[in-house]
Amino acid sequence: MNIVDVAGLNVSFRRGREDIRVVDDVSLTVAEGETFGLIGASGSGKSTVLRVLAGLNLEWSGAIGLFGEALTPRRRFEGELRRRVQMVFQHPYGSLHPSHSIRGILSEPLIVHRRPDVARRVTEALAQVGFGPEIADRKPHQLSGGQRQRIAIARALLLDPDLLLLDEPTSALDTSVQAEILNLLTTIKQARPITYILVSHDRDVIAHMCDRQVEMRAGRIVAAA
Repeated sequence: MNIVDVAGLNVSFRRGREDIRVVDDVSLTVAEGETFGLIGASGSGKSTVLRVLAGLNLEWSGAIGLFGEALTPRRRFEGELRRRVQMVFQHPYGSLHPSHSIRGILSEPLIVHRRPDVARRVTEALAQVGFGPEIADRKPHQLSGGQRQRIAIARALLLDPDLLLLDEPTSALDTSVQAEILNLLTTIKQARPITYILVSHDRDVIAHMCDRQVEMRAGRIVAAA
């Protein structure tokens, strides 16, 4: 069963008096449980596709279905869809509130979605990405880049999403740490039913992680494998 259906997706940005099309007639499907790769150079449009699927970019045209539900341009995700789709960003420091503790960062989505047993769930989330409870009192600037990315992954998984969107999750990290993050993502996927869409410019990362992939160039899909 497909949980992502995209047909004729277009995204344009206004630059001065000109509309610049950054995603041009993109169509793709992603099956439940699959790890699907979007590969391409910087500026190819792959991260924009991911942001549309995450509900972060609302200005688009075309047809998109998530879990059999048709999306509407310029309408924010509501209800269960907000829980079922989560995203991990390229630069974890920018996505983690610098003045909040790790405990506060992980507690926030649970509180917003009115989940019970917040303290227990935070401890379990930390353990899932290889941390003990003592790290919960630290702040993001006290962690390494790899540690911050593991916290970002833990936060994305707290609400038990069905679709995890990964935007260059290792490109800002040292090579040795990249392998740790990829292995962690593999272990998580083996332990729970979840679908990944992974964006990367690194062909080795895509080949290692993905069941299928498409390549983007200048906003268009130019190859599939």
